[in-house]
Amino acid sequence: MKENADKARALDTAEIKKQLNEQGEQMFRLRFQMRMGQMDGLKKVRSMRKERARMLTILRERELHPDEAAKAAAEASAKVAAKPKTKTKAETKPKVAAKSQAAPKVAKPAAQTAKPSKGKTMRPRKLASKG
Repeated sequence: MKENADKARALDTAEIKKQLNEQGEQMFRLRFQMRMGQMDGLKKVRSMRKERARMLTILRERELHPDEAAKAAAEASAKVAAKPKTKTKAETKPKVAAKSQAAPKVAKPAAQTAKPSKGKTMRPRKLASKG
């Protein structure tokens, strides 16, 4: 998380504003996909919101303290340039061999596999009596 802030501090103000606009458009598209039911996870939206907040915070710091922001930007760019690349989680995970004697899967009846929907439940309507 600190690395992302250092990377953002290393950028100049125009680049940060450009990235904010791009992220705003991308977040709009992701929210639209979520409403349409095309996207399941919220992880990307949450991480984008946090990244956007970091960038806005850095811009605000630069507005309030322009002289200190220049020093911080110089330090951050030095940290980003000097930092060695680390392996990602996917690269460090050991590969698991496939099970040689896997048990065959037994098909479950449809009643057991059906999951209830997360939306509104359907309730029967009360019929108004005419009288």
